[in-house]
Amino acid sequence: KMSFSLATWNINSVRLREPLVCQLLEAEGPDVLCLQECKSPVDKIPMERFRELGYQHIVARGQKGYNGVAILSKLPLEDAGDRDFAQLGHARHVAARLENGVTIHNFYVPAGGDKPDREINEKFGQKLDYLTEMRDWFKGSKPQKSILVGDLNIAPREDDVWDHKKMLKIVSHTPVEVAALTDVMEAGGWSDVTRNDIPEGKLYSWWSYRAKDWDAADKGRRLDHVWATPDIREAAHGSRVLRDARGWEKPSDHAPVFATFDL
Repeated sequence: KMSFSLATWNINSVRLREPLVCQLLEAEGPDVLCLQECKSPVDKIPMERFRELGYQHIVARGQKGYNGVAILSKLPLEDAGDRDFAQLGHARHVAARLENGVTIHNFYVPAGGDKPDREINEKFGQKLDYLTEMRDWFKGSKPQKSILVGDLNIAPREDDVWDHKKMLKIVSHTPVEVAALTDVMEAGGWSDVTRNDIPEGKLYSWWSYRAKDWDAADKGRRLDHVWATPDIREAAHGSRVLRDARGWEKPSDHAPVFATFDL
């Protein structure tokens, strides 16, 4: 059996926040770090610095200025491909396989714009279509020995947001989005590792830049997720959100979410 730790983090520009990535790698040392919203072509990701810190293995998909997903690992990884859900032409998914046969899917689901109505907001429609195609893919080929992480841009539970009633009409917590995410989970048999470990209480991974004092206001949402397939979900433990990272210098508006797997 080997034990490995994994973290997922929407970094909001890997080049701008390279020092924060290094800070996390040095302080926490997860075996695998999945990043979203890298906002960089793959050849411009500062890989040398990450390699110096022991992350020799990198699988990534990028594009200039937007989106982008990367998996940094101390453990050997092979590229397991990517899919362009909803045919957006965006770098929003990449998969990699560890030597123990575990496949890690790293997702950056579209945020969906401001108005939760596809008739007037094309981006909301794209988000729902993206989730529908994820659902259909997992239904068509049931994932096994797999972990799914990323910024899924939906806070599904009532205690995943600071105020359930106020958030019901806000993109990321609307019933239609929560239903779509639930369908994705059920199609793949996915289990919410974070909430298996921390079943009770408010839990957030994102706090808006708009709040003068994000920590005091604490109007957060749990947008970042770690899921596992039924065959390995019992191997997961030690989930936590590194809330402090939201207060680091020039932070991302997301905090990293961690879990450990004994496999």
